[in-house]
Amino acid sequence: MDTIQITPNRPPCYQDAHLEVDFSRGTAALDAHRIVLTRKEYELLSLLVENAGAVIPREMLLMRVWGYSNQIRTRTLDVHIRRLRGKLGAYSREYIETIFGIGYRFQPLHASLALTA
Repeated sequence: MDTIQITPNRPPCYQDAHLEVDFSRGTAALDAHRIVLTRKEYELLSLLVENAGAVIPREMLLMRVWGYSNQIRTRTLDVHIRRLRGKLGAYSREYIETIFGIGYRFQPLHASLALTA
């Protein structure tokens, strides 16, 4: 299983056949229609997308997006994943994979169009 490697030098944009995330502008679009995301939803999506293919443990997502320590038990992450999946519509389960007992993984639908510079 791939592990997360967070790098400070991310490309300015992620784009595949359906999803575009513009890291420099802090926006996302699905099938060329802007997705309205809360700040935390965007932070969660961008962290998942930046680390496409890698499993990101729940504790790391909670720490990176919310600043929670691994001592805190919360359903915040699950609620935000559910809302984010709702906004990704028909592609949601394909993009965001639940790794039960561990965390989540973002899977690009068409890897050949992944992170772009």
